[in-house]
Amino acid sequence: MKATIWHNPRCSKSRETLKLVQDTPGIAVEIIEYLKTPPSRETLAKLYQRAGMTPREGLRSKEKQAVELGLKDADDAKILDAMAEHPILIERPLVETEKGVRLGRPPEKIREIL
Repeated sequence: MKATIWHNPRCSKSRETLKLVQDTPGIAVEIIEYLKTPPSRETLAKLYQRAGMTPREGLRSKEKQAVELGLKDADDAKILDAMAEHPILIERPLVETEKGVRLGRPPEKIREIL
């Protein structure tokens, strides 16, 4: 099975999640450093839909840019626009397999889709 991880190597939770995926037998891992290769707005919308979560739940709301952009009371469309333009606002890591998408917080949450 293939797993894609939207990864930030500077994040400890992202590194823990990546190790968990890599240590799972039978998983081919695609690593996307989302700060270097950001997902499109459409990709983010699909990932959150498959994860059963809202864009707000995937927002790093305490990030400086989130505050500056006034995202506290923003709707999902504005949040997705902001995330696509400023990928630092995306909570990480997101892991996608044929079984679904999960946010690796805590990292063990991704076991549901491996």
